[in-house]
Amino acid sequence: MSKIKVAVLFGGVSNEHEISLISASNIISAIPSDKYEVIPIGITKKGRWLFYPGDVSLIASGAWESHPDCVPAAILPDPMYKGILKISNGAYTISKIDVVFPALHGQNGEDGAVQGLLKLSGIPYVGCDIISSANCMDKAAAHTILEANGIRMAKWRSVTVSDLNRLDEVCDNIAGELDYPLFVKPANSGSSVGVNKATSFEELKNAIKLAFSHDKKVIIEEFIQGHEVECAVFGKENPFASEVGEINSCNEFYDYEAKYILGTSGLTIPANIPENASREIRETAVKAFKAMGCLGLSRIDFFLKNDGTVILNEINTMPGFTQISMYPKLMENIGISQSELIDRLITLSLEG
Repeated sequence: MSKIKVAVLFGGVSNEHEISLISASNIISAIPSDKYEVIPIGITKKGRWLFYPGDVSLIASGAWESHPDCVPAAILPDPMYKGILKISNGAYTISKIDVVFPALHGQNGEDGAVQGLLKLSGIPYVGCDIISSANCMDKAAAHTILEANGIRMAKWRSVTVSDLNRLDEVCDNIAGELDYPLFVKPANSGSSVGVNKATSFEELKNAIKLAFSHDKKVIIEEFIQGHEVECAVFGKENPFASEVGEINSCNEFYDYEAKYILGTSGLTIPANIPENASREIRETAVKAFKAMGCLGLSRIDFFLKNDGTVILNEINTMPGFTQISMYPKLMENIGISQSELIDRLITLSLEG
């Protein structure tokens, strides 16, 4: 029987480009080679799509881009072809593919953009669809939908780039409605990129300006004191949640540096929290997954306050697959290896 051809997309025009390279490297290494033929497609920071025929070991470092056998490539939006167009020495070839694993994080990969292309192409793909990807990525939209479904989240306000010319007034209003300290976040960014804590009026203004360097919309949330915990959800019609994992951040909060640079943050699985809290978090994770229309996989992040209140922080529709990423660690904890997890995700996407 011929192998299933799976195109793995990695890189991308995103401030999470480097994380995508590491995730894709681990995903490709874990894909069962007896069942799947991998077609690696890298996207540079400038947006060039390249078919990469080299060794997987060169992806994580970014060295893949310099491989002499890379050729321009693109997924065709025409559903008649269901394949990859490659351009080599002026010649055009089309290689059929059966499924796509978009191992892309952040903007242009996790926000519905690439999902729209794949929808047009008629090629099945791993993960959430266009609208659930977009709504989960946009923190303001996620707040609105989840709160409408009775799910507790931090108190928040949003600011758009048009508010910059009256930023003092906007910050005064926010400070009058929410208590310091506050967390300022780009509305459409992941891996805690551009997130800063503000403890004063001036810090709030500066944090908002910084967040606008990553997005045109910014949200400001109240500070939640408590455990930072995460839950992995898998499935489609009847999704299930993993055990709850706890983050022990090496920084004041679990920012990009704590996640990927310092490498000294710890994960505790299962989390050291009461069983009734763990049960509520798992139930809320599944409820949120369904409310947002998620498919395949999501990592859902929570705060467990000291008084036992569960607060949903955010939903990540394409969580990291690095060596320290919580999603695959949580699934391993319930007996699903990374190879089996990836196989299940691809199989789920092929079922339609």
